Amino acid sequence: MTANSSPYTDHHVPRGPAVRGTVVVVPGRGETRETYTRFGKRLAADAYRVRVVDPAPLGPKDPEPTLTRLGARIAGAVTGTAEADGDVVHPVVLIGADTGAVALAAMLGRAARTAEAGVRPDAVVLAGYPSRTAMPTAESWEQELDRRTSCPAHRAALTGDAAFGRGVLGLPVPDGLLAALHDGRTDIPTLILTGDADPLADHDALVRTAASLPRARLSVVRGARHDVLNDLQHRSVAAEIVTFLEALRGGLVPLVTVESSAW
Repeated sequence: MTANSSPYTDHHVPRGPAVRGTVVVVPGRGETRETYTRFGKRLAADAYRVRVVDPAPLGPKDPEPTLTRLGARIAGAVTGTAEADGDVVHPVVLIGADTGAVALAAMLGRAARTAEAGVRPDAVVLAGYPSRTAMPTAESWEQELDRRTSCPAHRAALTGDAAFGRGVLGLPVPDGLLAALHDGRTDIPTLILTGDADPLADHDALVRTAASLPRARLSVVRGARHDVLNDLQHRSVAAEIVTFLEALRGGLVPLVTVESSAW
């Protein structure tokens, strides 16, 4: 992992295996790069180069400058992972959580913006995409934690992170950006991850969206809350993402299919 003075947090592939792809993670409301330490290490252990950037602040004002800066930051983050031969290892996959997912959906939904920023990923993962209905601010830190996660380790990590922004899940997200996923028609392969116990999610809208996109998959995590990448089921979620990454390397053809099963 890089020093905190760096604009990124890096998780490198263990010595030996060849890098199988490049992943850039965009955190959401309140989160820091430290929020994704466990997640980044897990993907890196499967030989994917992981780089976590700072979250994109999405206030009620015009989000266009923020999205432009985010695109440039992601492009720089991807370019900076180039191997000794100068090439970035593909597939390049962007992963966004909460408003990070919102920002990625808005950014990738406009071809002109992504072309200008030099961002054209091979795929995107959108996790914990919030609904258009705002949620009241949590009355206490414990209530906010309950909305986010039931994982004791993740709760402890959030509580111990002095830079974590508490009380922000109730902050409004520009409606035009929230609509970016549901009304967009991107052809980029998209994995949508949501917990069936996420109080911020609009599950019906996500089902309709996944069905409307040409190359989208909606995976619902049983018992998971809003922080679906870091909740109690984080191992299974990471496995689902690695399965997606491996399928990308083979043209989105699953490597494993179940022919017969008693469960």
